[in-house]
Amino acid sequence: MKQLSACTSVLVGKAASVDGSTMIARNDDTFLPLTPQRFTVVPAYQQAGREWHSGQNGLRMPLPDTGYRYLATPNADVDRAGVYAESGFNEKNVAMSATESVYGNPRALSHDPWVQNGIAEDSLQSVVLPYIDTAKAGVQYLGNLLKQYGSPEGNGVLFADANEVWYMEIVTGHHWVAQRIPDDCYAVVANQVAIQEVDFDDSDQFLHSEGIEEFVRRYHLNPAEEGFNFRRIFGTSNEKDRHYNTPRVWYGQKLFNPEIEQSPVSNDLPFIRKASRKLTVMDVEAVLSSHYNETEYDPLGNGPSELKTKFRPVAMNRTQNSHVLQFRNDAENPQWAAIMWLNFGVPAFSPYVPFFANVAKTPASYDQTPLTMDDQSAYWMYRKLSMLAETHYPQFVQTVRDFKTEANQMFLTHLENTIYQARHLSEPQVPAFLERQNLSLTNEMYDRVHQLMNTLMSKGLTLSKLTYDMDRNL
Repeated sequence: MKQLSACTSVLVGKAASVDGSTMIARNDDTFLPLTPQRFTVVPAYQQAGREWHSGQNGLRMPLPDTGYRYLATPNADVDRAGVYAESGFNEKNVAMSATESVYGNPRALSHDPWVQNGIAEDSLQSVVLPYIDTAKAGVQYLGNLLKQYGSPEGNGVLFADANEVWYMEIVTGHHWVAQRIPDDCYAVVANQVAIQEVDFDDSDQFLHSEGIEEFVRRYHLNPAEEGFNFRRIFGTSNEKDRHYNTPRVWYGQKLFNPEIEQSPVSNDLPFIRKASRKLTVMDVEAVLSSHYNETEYDPLGNGPSELKTKFRPVAMNRTQNSHVLQFRNDAENPQWAAIMWLNFGVPAFSPYVPFFANVAKTPASYDQTPLTMDDQSAYWMYRKLSMLAETHYPQFVQTVRDFKTEANQMFLTHLENTIYQARHLSEPQVPAFLERQNLSLTNEMYDRVHQLMNTLMSKGLTLSKLTYDMDRNL
């Protein structure tokens, strides 16, 4: 089983968003501050006899004879760190993000332990996303694989398409439950088993592993007199959860439901909520880029020192990429409705750049990431920006906020202009046009980010501690 890494996820149903979008989003956090990643397109294929092999845990499995094209954000150093394709859309406009680490409890795991060479996070995206046509089918497809190969770790997996959003939690070697996020609701998840009451008679809203009810009965795992609270049966509730996990859910729900009073260390924060307003991509980004802003728990704030480090924040220096996978139901044509908002820096200090998903390639600055710092790649550019922004946070924060606000306005204009122009193209012309638009935006951001870094460095030179007030009379 993997060690405690950390991700934070947000899922939004189509009636809960301002424009009818479905959204799944996640911070991909790793163990180290620097784990270079790429943003690439894995091409479709038709070839018999293909096999998947994990260099991390030895999993081997045959693959179907055909697979869809899909976007991915894998590690740059695959030989050392594994693939970990993590996030993207496939050509059928199905979005997947894997994974949110979750942790089953010892009572359940003692009867269905982890399978050492099962399907782990490093493999999940690659062995599922190329083969699914809907979000629900993604849950079912992965469920069948888990029945055959098992899992070596606890994982939460996010799926979405134009109509539905699903969240799936794998909690033992073979057992799992998935819940459809109601259209008018959202969910925030942070490294804890999140799903609560399961209705086994409602297959439109819940899917589950074969035999899970009997498994729970046989081994006396349900602590309640009635009902099937998945979180209580399979999850954990301990001191680590209350400092590492639940505060992030609390803060996300605080942003979307400021009228509701809750404790950041509550064991009973709900999985599903209705927001007090319709949600935008920027609302979701605000959760993923947060660090308990405007509370006494903000490590970059002015609260008491013992509270500033009490809880683990959402955005961290080891967030390698943060993404929002949005399907815009108002975009009229599925060719340009899938948009991947990608942040390769520390989310607190870097922008989410939107990319149209229906493309055959990504810009070279995103696709080609060296293992050490350079001056061309997007990954390293945004890591540099993040480091600079944090060095003199009180002096730089407003400049960075203004930059991100202006960038978001530019992004929205760019998307609308691109969609307007795409409407006047023939269908075969669209993918190449979207590739050019993605590249144009990437080039624009390269110039803007370097201008911002020059501004921050120039200002930083005036803030050196190696200074002294000179007596003008000397």
